[in-house]
Amino acid sequence: MGQRINYLLKNNNTHKKGRIKLKKICIIGSGSWGCALAIHLGKLGHKIKIWSYEEEEKNYINDKRTCKFLPNSVIPENVTCTLDYKEAIENSEIILHITPSKFTRETIKKYKEYVTNQPIIICSKGFESSTLMTLDDVVKEELPNSKIGVLSGPSHAEEVSIGIPTALVIASEDKELCKTIQKEFMNEKLRIYTSEDVKGVELGGALKNIIAFCAGVGAGLGLGDNSFAALITRGLKEIAELGITLGGKEETFYGLTGLGDLIVTCLSEHSRNRRAGMLIGQGKNLEEARKEIGMVIESVDNIEVAYKLGKIHNIEMPILNTVYAVLFENLKPEIAVNDLMIRNKKSEF
Repeated sequence: MGQRINYLLKNNNTHKKGRIKLKKICIIGSGSWGCALAIHLGKLGHKIKIWSYEEEEKNYINDKRTCKFLPNSVIPENVTCTLDYKEAIENSEIILHITPSKFTRETIKKYKEYVTNQPIIICSKGFESSTLMTLDDVVKEELPNSKIGVLSGPSHAEEVSIGIPTALVIASEDKELCKTIQKEFMNEKLRIYTSEDVKGVELGGALKNIIAFCAGVGAGLGLGDNSFAALITRGLKEIAELGITLGGKEETFYGLTGLGDLIVTCLSEHSRNRRAGMLIGQGKNLEEARKEIGMVIESVDNIEVAYKLGKIHNIEMPILNTVYAVLFENLKPEIAVNDLMIRNKKSEF
């Protein structure tokens, strides 16, 4: 494994000179995804400043040149970290916002005074639980004059950080912003597609975490490939129906930020949402799962929000309703699976 990682690091070549215009980029958030994008963008030659809320994480980046969540990573010298919002944002040309969704608004409130004309690219996946809002709407409320984009897709930080080929989507109502991100972020290791469906791209990234959590529960129960195929297929139908109702385009949910992200999150051990579900399937309670994962489990908040949205819009979502009952109504996971299997007979379409 070590030889493979060293090979990938060695061969993660940057763009040839002249193909991109080097940018000053601020990344709000020093977690695994923030660091992975910083590594990629740093290797392209961009000057990166990461904001972190934690001294330990800042020291890992500046002194040890690695991320504590990505022990195999090597952070380029043109990437630095600070605890100061002004220092991170000042003179930047692009801001990537990458904090847990529950902290999005309070974080923006703390740094918005330093934002001038930089576009804000949302790289987090989730909702604001208290308002049921998607994160693009939260940013619009707090920074109404800013250009906004959403960067999403099937991407584990562990793989992006060592240069394993990955494809993402940048979505924005501003076509020029999409073209800029595509041009300045893309190389042979990271392919970027564009989309105008901001709502669909964002909802795909948030809702797929729910099905990934369910896949983890299934893994914890020892279910097989047949079960996972059924879960992914029927789960995609549920999240697409909710996502379309909330304003996303149908085709988006069958693309990289819907089906693609769903597959990678449901089937990989890199996914903390899947790992959290697995712990529940093995008999642990939610607090025990949170403690063992050690990072924010976005899927739990997403399940609560999606459950409420499903009820508001009167959408039939049996998988979502069942996992909600497991988490919040003490339904045993093995009984939940049985309940789903013996539902009333129906046609597939």
